[in-house]
Amino acid sequence: METPKSESEWKKRLTPEQYHVLREKGTEMAFTGKLLKNKETGTYTCAACDQKLFSSDTKFDSGTGWPSFTDAIPSSVEFHRDMSHGMVRTEVTCAKCGSHLGHVFDDGPGPTGKRFCINSCSLDFKKQ
Repeated sequence: METPKSESEWKKRLTPEQYHVLREKGTEMAFTGKLLKNKETGTYTCAACDQKLFSSDTKFDSGTGWPSFTDAIPSSVEFHRDMSHGMVRTEVTCAKCGSHLGHVFDDGPGPTGKRFCINSCSLDFKKQ
């Protein structure tokens, strides 16, 4: 899958909700995402560019309303300081296309202690 170069190309490729989340750093409404309750075995990929991001082995139910993972596939994501909305958080973006995925927090379960809180509409799922 070729990664679009312009925002107009992104708008053609993505749904309005995906565009808002992935390209404008939006957030989908909690408990509404199609992959929130997915328990199948497979790989979660970037909905914008198909980059492999998370293994189903690392998914857990955080009770927050968004798919949560304890770790990302190595080198698949990048981290950025996010000071929006009066908070200091760590934004998670796709390392391949730069799209916004969600945020990571230090309140997850072992072994990493991390909770990658990811917008469901920023993901696709490839069943094993």
